[in-house]
Amino acid sequence: MAVLLAFPLLGGLVMVQSAIVSRIPILHGTADVVLLAVAAWALQPRVTAHWHWAVIGGVLMTLPSALPFGVFLAAYLLTVFLADLLRRRVWRVPMMAMFLVVFCGTLFSHGLSLLALWLTGMPRPLLDSLNLVTLPSLVLNILLAVPMSVLIGDLARWLYPPEIEV
Repeated sequence: MAVLLAFPLLGGLVMVQSAIVSRIPILHGTADVVLLAVAAWALQPRVTAHWHWAVIGGVLMTLPSALPFGVFLAAYLLTVFLADLLRRRVWRVPMMAMFLVVFCGTLFSHGLSLLALWLTGMPRPLLDSLNLVTLPSLVLNILLAVPMSVLIGDLARWLYPPEIEV
């Protein structure tokens, strides 16, 4: 059920990302709501289908993007790997884990994007990219991490209700 729900939810977020969120930049950076949703989903304690959401989100984000196939997919898979690692072994404070995963996920996404542009022959100045795109995107992603975490947490509790002991 959760995997089937990923298609319309992440598809809708891709449309919101490309139609609305990308039109509200700070300097040249924009938020990545699909990354936020995938990270928040991966940090939910009872969720088991987080890898599926990373693949679906990565493929859906590739469609409207001009970046080569696999950039978003690799970034989202790395983000979910980190979230899974934190959720299982290291961290028990969910909001701090969300901030760390969003921080690292944004760096993964922008770093892989810069690498892909460099490999395809369209290099960008590193310092300008960091100052004008990555840092503003990071600020926006951190600001939107709390509302997205709450919304995805409610969805996860609806799909995976807690077991009631009798």
